[in-house]
Amino acid sequence: MHLIIKTLVLLLSLSHIVTAHSADKPNILVMAEDVSEGTVPHSSRVSKSVVSALQNQMHDRGFNVYDRSIITLDNFDDKQRSDNELLDLARSIKRPPIDVVLVFRIYASSLQLDTGTKISARIDGRMLNALSGKFLGEFNLDSGKPWNAPAQCSRECLAATLNDKASVMANDLGAVLAEKLAWMTHTKQENTQSQHSTNNPMLSDYYLTFDGFSAADMLEIEEYLVIFSGYDSLRPTEQHYTRSELLYRSSSSTAKLNRNLKKMLEELNKRALVNFAGNNFTIKRITFRAREPQQTDNYGW
Repeated sequence: MHLIIKTLVLLLSLSHIVTAHSADKPNILVMAEDVSEGTVPHSSRVSKSVVSALQNQMHDRGFNVYDRSIITLDNFDDKQRSDNELLDLARSIKRPPIDVVLVFRIYASSLQLDTGTKISARIDGRMLNALSGKFLGEFNLDSGKPWNAPAQCSRECLAATLNDKASVMANDLGAVLAEKLAWMTHTKQENTQSQHSTNNPMLSDYYLTFDGFSAADMLEIEEYLVIFSGYDSLRPTEQHYTRSELLYRSSSSTAKLNRNLKKMLEELNKRALVNFAGNNFTIKRITFRAREPQQTDNYGW
């Protein structure tokens, strides 16, 4: 019983320390909701331009932004999706885990006149906690005075005009939402790069799987991981009794991280096999059977 309690305390301590070392920069996914009546389809050129503008604003503010089309295998362009479906999609992504979903809607209308075409638009954007669905903030922008387009403006003509203007609106919307999120996460504009990685802003996400290591082992290992050169942040994505997976963000190359991990194991006097493929590292501990007590010929004394 005493051993079980001690192990639970170590697990709780590990969780606390890993969280404390993680940077306050949430992982963000930008997606369009087009189920609402009158919204521009997410597969349109206009919607994709808005996604790019919003992503760029969040990225420039120092947040970790991921492209939905790259990190999911879902055939997203085949169907419209509601807010709930977008949240479910974000929650299904484990590498990397998504913290904040930025959902936007584009509304557009046109009025054909003899002298020209008047185009109006509005973009609504809001941020949701990916895990809980908690509302984190919103902002809405409209075009104000209608934009002018040629008379008898075709569908392509309307799309081209709307695309140019919507991108400008999206930049403004993204700047405001980034400001709101920065305030909530205490991220300062002048400190968008971690102090651990100021020499190289090109950070990579590595997934480190430690197999066969106890909670006590992980406490020791984590103390080394945070002092490796290039370190930015780490966070647990999976934890079990003798298996832990960490999302490790660093500017180090795979070769350098591989050397550092092997040197760390040598310093800790722990034998393990280190393998990596791409950005996935597996550190599997080599264990030995405990020696049995030696029998002495002392006739029981």
